[in-house]
Amino acid sequence: MRRLVRTAALALCAAVALARPAVAKEELNLFAWSEYVPQEVIDGFTRKTGITVNYETYASNEEMLAKLVSGAASYDLIQPSEYVIAALVQEGRLEKLDHAKLPNLGNLDPAFTDLPHDPGLAYSVPYMSGTVGIVVDTTKVKEPVTGYADVFQPSHRNRIVILNDSREIVSWAMDVEGLDINDPSPADLEKVKPILERWLPLVKVYDSDSPKTALLNGDVDLGIVWSGEAAILIDEDPHRFTYVLPKEGAHRFVDSLAIPKGARHVGAAHRFIDYILQPQVSVKISKEFPYTNPNLAARKLLTPKQLANAASYPPGNPKLETFRDIGERAVAIDKLVTDVKAKSGS
Repeated sequence: MRRLVRTAALALCAAVALARPAVAKEELNLFAWSEYVPQEVIDGFTRKTGITVNYETYASNEEMLAKLVSGAASYDLIQPSEYVIAALVQEGRLEKLDHAKLPNLGNLDPAFTDLPHDPGLAYSVPYMSGTVGIVVDTTKVKEPVTGYADVFQPSHRNRIVILNDSREIVSWAMDVEGLDINDPSPADLEKVKPILERWLPLVKVYDSDSPKTALLNGDVDLGIVWSGEAAILIDEDPHRFTYVLPKEGAHRFVDSLAIPKGARHVGAAHRFIDYILQPQVSVKISKEFPYTNPNLAARKLLTPKQLANAASYPPGNPKLETFRDIGERAVAIDKLVTDVKAKSGS
């Protein structure tokens, strides 16, 4: 009899359990640059919090914006650059951050906490910074390379890799002409069009995801790439590769984490931001993707060799420009590069 009662009780408990709504696992939908968030960091966050991270990647700010604005998918955390943050804030597309949920904000270098695109970090938290510059395989290229014009020489035809980023490409030509990269008028674009028509047919590879690969494999001899990619090459073979900030003008970017308006998992997004602000976590990002780390506490954990890498931490006090939001003029830039590529068969 006791057994029958116990069996009935177990059956009743099972029925109740089946009827009870399942508790959904907490998750975080992260939309970020490719080759930028170490799997080790994602796994560590999940182990610590129990939050599953769905990581989707993009190769340019414009690609990210198009998908975000289309509403084709719902994201909790994005990784835009500074000029995109400014535009998203202006359009009311970002959630305001709750600094009370970000106790590790104090680990940031003060130089990164009050930038023009987001004063006081109201909507974003710096993730990594860097520059766009020239990598030269010195075993192949013997002549001096000091700027963009030195890269795009007929002698380097089909031996060049560059970023597949329209705004970047046009800014290089504008720098050569001494034009303001943040104020591209129609006349300016017409002025640089012949330059692009000379340059782009010389390019062998367009790659914003992993431009280092073509250089490391010997498929190309030089390129214009993200500084973190250059730093990996230098670390791999410091006698073979060198990094040059173009004399005509170099671009500095600041990529940050931000929460899109209407995100479903705002709490999880704050927890991820605060997690990567921990020095012992942030230093793992530097180890795998050696850009300039805005986390001062993490930077203190880097080795002398890491700090001496000229691509990660350029020596001296180079003059660097940062992109600003240019609104609808970005469409004209993209069209210009697309048209020139098509004409050159790129």
